[in-house]
Amino acid sequence: MDFGYPQNLSPEILKLYITQEGVRSPFSSKPQDSRPPANATLQVTGAVGWRREGLVYKKNEVFLDIIESVNLLMSSKGTVLRCDATGKILMKCFLSGMPDLKLGLNDKIGLEKEAQIKARPTRSGKTIELDDVTFHQCVNLTRFNSEKTVSFVPPDGEFELMKYRITEGISLPFRVFPSIKELGRTRMEVNVKVKSVFGAKMFALGVVVKVPVPKQTAKASFQVTNGKAKYNATLDSLVWKVRKFPGQTEATMSAEVELISTLAEKKSWTRPPIQMEFQVPMFTASGLRVRFLKVWEKSGYSTVEWVRYITRAGSYEIRC
Repeated sequence: MDFGYPQNLSPEILKLYITQEGVRSPFSSKPQDSRPPANATLQVTGAVGWRREGLVYKKNEVFLDIIESVNLLMSSKGTVLRCDATGKILMKCFLSGMPDLKLGLNDKIGLEKEAQIKARPTRSGKTIELDDVTFHQCVNLTRFNSEKTVSFVPPDGEFELMKYRITEGISLPFRVFPSIKELGRTRMEVNVKVKSVFGAKMFALGVVVKVPVPKQTAKASFQVTNGKAKYNATLDSLVWKVRKFPGQTEATMSAEVELISTLAEKKSWTRPPIQMEFQVPMFTASGLRVRFLKVWEKSGYSTVEWVRYITRAGSYEIRC
């Protein structure tokens, strides 16, 4: 505390001050010592308040996940009306001692700064321009502003290293081509083609396409090239599910929808957009990639680094 204001809220450090006072025995002549450990004050006032000293692991490992959510609004003709991606980098660190980590990404600012330092142009390849970047408190912002590298002493265990947003150069994982025809007041024909745009060696999991239909829908019959489809009266939608969707392929769903003709339904049906859900492992819509992850520690131990990429659907909508 400093003039009544908390200066450190890290749970790992606060644990050093929170002690459980034991029950004093009536036969004991020595007072109970409930003082915190001798190094508690050093930990709280030290420069690295988010990490305890003296951590030891038999196997030193770092797990890094880049998770992105794609938000899309597309017209029925395939024109992108709005698109952005939000991402976060999650880490799990099981490292001994007080390691210093340095993370290199293929972001535009970082690569341009590296080229200036090394006095040579950047290698050919996609560079990413990150917007609205926020970092965990462990990141050395001074080094980031001067060198454009993410340097930090990590907390122990799981934490969120950074968050970001991207508005340009987004690779859409799926393209959707809908066709809905209203045949009078009692029938509709629905045809939806979904094409995966990501790499042929990749695949998407848990793909769900929700096609809205009028409230007076009675039933629907389906033909699908992949997965299963059914009418969900609660959602007023045709729900098409594909468990595993390979890259660079396409699948179609055709449905004949029967409607109940009522005098109350005189207004034209306002079509809500088609919605998609999916998860694509080892793919990022932004193209963000880890170029390197370096770990330095005075004892010189070796580490094992694991990197995983995941892209999910945020608000992924296609007008029909």
